[in-house]
Amino acid sequence: MTRVFSGIKPTGHLTLGNYLGAMRRWAAVDQHRADSVFCVVDLHALTVDHDPARVRRLSRQAATLLLATGLDPESCTLFVQSHVDEHARLSYLLECVATDGEMRRMIQYREKAAREQRRGGSVRLSLLTYPVLMAADILAYGTDEVPVGDDQRQHVELARDLAVRFNQRYGHTFVVPRATHPAVAARVMNLQDPTSKMGKSDDVGPGIVYLLDEPDVVRKKVMRAVTDSGRDVVYDREARPGVANLLEILAACSGGDPESSAGAYESYGALKKDTAEAVVEVLRPVREKHRELCADPGYVERVLREGAERARAMARPTVDAAHRAIGLLPAAGE
Repeated sequence: MTRVFSGIKPTGHLTLGNYLGAMRRWAAVDQHRADSVFCVVDLHALTVDHDPARVRRLSRQAATLLLATGLDPESCTLFVQSHVDEHARLSYLLECVATDGEMRRMIQYREKAAREQRRGGSVRLSLLTYPVLMAADILAYGTDEVPVGDDQRQHVELARDLAVRFNQRYGHTFVVPRATHPAVAARVMNLQDPTSKMGKSDDVGPGIVYLLDEPDVVRKKVMRAVTDSGRDVVYDREARPGVANLLEILAACSGGDPESSAGAYESYGALKKDTAEAVVEVLRPVREKHRELCADPGYVERVLREGAERARAMARPTVDAAHRAIGLLPAAGE
């Protein structure tokens, strides 16, 4: 059975973009068609300045929301990254295979490092090396497919390169994964800046709809969304990004087509109103299920504990094999 790995980083509250772009598909499609492994990648949240208590809180919230969106522990494996030591064990081995040049070519590192340099600061070493940890996340599980957006394609390519290089130098150890780009995944943009992705790390702002926003808050944010010059409702991602974003959100929530939907509206106001109600309705069951799960924290803890046990059992043989292949002496009794 095809194995799929996906992770979500607890650096901010999860958004409508996370749900429509990835989480909904994980629950509706991936966990049923494949041997799916889903992970809250909390170690990745440590690559920037952070509040420890907030990371713990957001990690639990992310896991709870993944369950609220429909992930079934009987159909998939859900766990927290730091609960499975094999991620860190393998990451160092892959650092010994990766090169400095590869790391410094990573687009996200270059952008963030340049931004900090302009401010007179510097970034943490872990920001440079975290793509290797991401590769370890993927390779430890013998992953066949990694569903990603365009912004993560480079990281999956690195995982492929490291797997091939390791296999060539030390003997076949890893499955070489491939990135998949689901056609149904929606790319949701910021409501106040429709040329930028709706990101969870942007912790404040009226342009971001969070999964746990109250219905009235959702409506207010959508009704205040930036549109474009002109009055006609036309779907044109390049020339009319604000309207196109609303049409794409509406289509993703209602199952329609953004280009066809454009013809049904004569004003921005009507489009905003329908989009707001569609978002409220698509998030309603998620919020309700999240409320139920928060009332039973023991259940969430049990799911994560059992998920970590399964993940450990899946990853350990591959990571142990990598340790032997690269030349490390087995511990006594192994």
